[in-house]
Formats: sequence, C-alpha cells, structure tokens
Amino acid sequence: MNNTIFKFEIPENEQVKRYLPNSKESKEILKLIQELEGKVEEIPVIINGQEFYTGNTYDITEPHNHKKLIAKVHMAGEKEIQYAIESALKAKKKWETLSWLERASISLKAAELLSGKYRYLINAVTMISQSKTVHQAEIDAACETIDFLRYNAYFASRIYQDQPRSNVQQLNRLEYRPLEGFVFALSPFNFTSIASNLNMSPVLMGNVTVWKPSTTSVYSNYILMKVFMEAGLPDGVINFIPGKGSE
Repeated sequence: MNNTIFKFEIPENEQVKRYLPNSKESKEILKLIQELEGKVEEIPVIINGQEFYTGNTYDITEPHNHKKLIAKVHMAGEKEIQYAIESALKAKKKWETLSWLERASISLKAAELLSGKYRYLINAVTMISQSKTVHQAEIDAACETIDFLRYNAYFASRIYQDQPRSNVQQLNRLEYRPLEGFVFALSPFNFTSIASNLNMSPVLMGNVTVWKPSTTSVYSNYILMKVFMEAGLPDGVINFIPGKGSE
C-alpha cells in the first residue's frame, strides 16, 4: 500500500574537499592515481545490465602524457546499438510506471555513493583521463554530479506537487508522463557531471536512455554507469554504448 504524500527538502550543496598537502584526502587520491596508472582498464559496452567486450577497441591515453595507456574501450557496433534501443524500449514499460519516489531514491543513492565510497575514484579517473587538477575534478566529477542528483530529486518533487486549483464541483489533477521512445544522451568531452545529468535527469522523470559517451571522457562515464547500477538502476534503463562519433 502506498498512501504517503512525500516531499524532498531542499538539499545543501556538497562540501568541497580541499586536498591540502599531506592531508588524508590528498594521500588517498595520489595512492589511487598510482594504482590506476599501473593497469589498463577494459571498458565494455553495457546493455540491459550486460557487459559486452566486442574486440573492436580504441586506446585511452592520458592527455598530458600520451605515452601512458590507461584504458582500452570496446566500441558498440550496429548490432549492439540495435540491442540497446530494444532494451531501452522494453525497460521503459515498467520504469515509467514505477513510483517517482522509487526513481528518486536511486538518484539519491547514487549521490551517496559518489559522496563517499566512490568519491576518490571518480575524481582520480577524471584527473588522469581528462587532465583535470584535483580541485577541478572535485568540483565537477564529485560535487557538481552529487548536487545534480540531489537537487533533481528535490525539483522533481516540486514539479509533481504543482497541481491546478480545484473547487467544490470539480477535482483537477495533473499528471506528468515521460517522452515517447527513448532519450539519446550524447555526453561531452569535458564535464563528468554533465554526462551524469544528461542521463539521470530524464531517467528520474520516467524516461530511458541510450548513452553514447565522448571518446575522451568515456573512462569517467564508465565509472558513473557502474555507480548507477550499484545504486539500483534496473537493467535497460540506461544503456552505455561507447564508440567514435565519426562512425
């Protein structure tokens, strides 16, 4: 039974960590960067919750050190793209009927994971793959992403609460329905937070996405995708299809 009228309070902005010399956070992120630079990450296509290693790959090197290979990206082909579209449309039927509170709870869980468990990871990957300083990564990949996720839940509650006036003779009610089809999320090369928002904001409102990340920010976007899945995002709601725009 669901008879609760619920609203989210306006959130506070995520506090920015300073990463001062010899601080705990600076030591943690330096250690993590060394670990990430000591391996080559295999980044798959993710469709309907399944990982696909297509074998058609391209390399990711550090923009500030082109000799440093940090990831190999498996690209989606025509077959994978078609499967992503089909999976999104299939998932949409159940996702759009799910309570908006349940959808919002996934956004808030993702924010919690990025604020704690995966904060250093999303920052470190943004630093090595997009050449951001620790401060730039902190305010973008961590804080702004977290703020988007939390404020979106708050503003969604405001939208759903905004109802037309009724009188004694009639009851007026407004319902918001998602878009037809799916949203194609084409995320940019520079801001990790925008990549998150281009997917999670339409998803919050009952939509599904097919996500083509930029070739130069795909590593951080892959981390986001894994966080969304851990936060409880159902299979097929977001489908991650790396590839080259020219193809």
